[in-house]
Amino acid sequence: MRTRLTLVVFTATVVAIVVALVTAYRSVSPLVAAQVDRSLGDRADTVIAVLRAADAQSVSGGGAGPIMPGGAVPVGAMLPVRSDMTEQLLLADGTVRPLTTGRDPLPVSASDLAVARAGSGSVETEIMVGDRSYGVLTKARPGGGAVMVGQDYAEVERVDREFIWRTASITAVAVLLVALTAWLAIGRILRPMRRLAQATQRITTTRELSTVLPEAGRDEIGDLTRDFNAMLAALRLSRAQQHRLVQDAGHELRTPLTSVRGSAELLQRAKGRLEAADEEQVLTTLVQEAKALDALVGELVELATDQHADEASARVALPDLAEDCAQRFRRRTGRAISVHNEISTGRDEGDTPPADVVVRPRGLARCVDNLLDNALKFSPADTEVEIRIRGTELAVLDHGPGIDTADRTAVFDRFYRADRTRATPGSGLGLAIVHDIITAHGGTVYTADRPGGGTEVGFRLPPAR
Repeated sequence: MRTRLTLVVFTATVVAIVVALVTAYRSVSPLVAAQVDRSLGDRADTVIAVLRAADAQSVSGGGAGPIMPGGAVPVGAMLPVRSDMTEQLLLADGTVRPLTTGRDPLPVSASDLAVARAGSGSVETEIMVGDRSYGVLTKARPGGGAVMVGQDYAEVERVDREFIWRTASITAVAVLLVALTAWLAIGRILRPMRRLAQATQRITTTRELSTVLPEAGRDEIGDLTRDFNAMLAALRLSRAQQHRLVQDAGHELRTPLTSVRGSAELLQRAKGRLEAADEEQVLTTLVQEAKALDALVGELVELATDQHADEASARVALPDLAEDCAQRFRRRTGRAISVHNEISTGRDEGDTPPADVVVRPRGLARCVDNLLDNALKFSPADTEVEIRIRGTELAVLDHGPGIDTADRTAVFDRFYRADRTRATPGSGLGLAIVHDIITAHGGTVYTADRPGGGTEVGFRLPPAR
């Protein structure tokens, strides 16, 4: 990743610099060309002015003018010499008279001759003299003829080449510095990620979840590291819960299995010699223990796999769900079960009518079923079980013996059986399942004494948004 990121930075830098240089070059080139054109125009105007002054001096002194046939042009000393420029006078008849000595004459084209004959206008061209490139401006001269001024582009081309080479070398150095800086900076930035990758690879190899990932900064990598640590903590808790579940399940399964084995061995040894009543009792014990085993295994599977975890969440009205569960238990048991929707008028809570919750419907129904089953199991058959709903709180109230204060938290632990209920059928997993499902939905469970005797067991869920 370090190499790829460095290449990305390197490529982006090169592209940015090249685009900037090309844009700058294209912006400057017209300015340089315009400056050359102005230089040619200024030089031509200067030559024309010098020639006008030479004409005036010749007329006043009676000397030969600069445009007289065969006459000398006495203006060389009056022109500021420029090594990159050549000037000449083009007469209307096509005669060329040099204005600077030691320079090759500029070739005359038909357009140049037309300007000289017309005595007005100007024309600008680019020509080659030998192996050198010239920009030539032919400008009409008042009084006849034209002035031709040529500028050697060698210096301009040299500056252009030097600009290109210098910018190329500076660009190369800058790009290399950027690449080196990016390599070092990215390496420093990715150092926590490398440590994180090494730690996770070590965890994958050793399966040791107790490893704590190295602390990182407050950037995205730091957030990722903290998320990994939180995930590892959750995995450690899950593994510990699985180990405890296996140990508790083994302990709880041992009793019914021992009973089943003892009854089966008794039947095997007796080989039909038992009295009919005794044999019936042994078979009844076998059936009861098998049913208990079946129920226990079913609850273990549900607790370990959370069968409703893949169920989609939906908006649920607690009164409707409670009524459905109550109706199902009324048909199944024939017991009296009532559902009451209350409005909280507590000083802190204010008026709170029953509210909807967002939950997994079947999972929440299992919670209510477990609470009802628990209440019906521990309350007299001639008493009523009540479901009370207040806001997002649902409680099941019975007239049973109640729960000791010391047991109120422990009843939600797996396989926990209070001393007074050990003789009652059950696995001790019903309330544990309620606890796991409700906490998975962000809720809480609780137990309390019911006024007038009995127990209140319920849960509170966050309201739907």
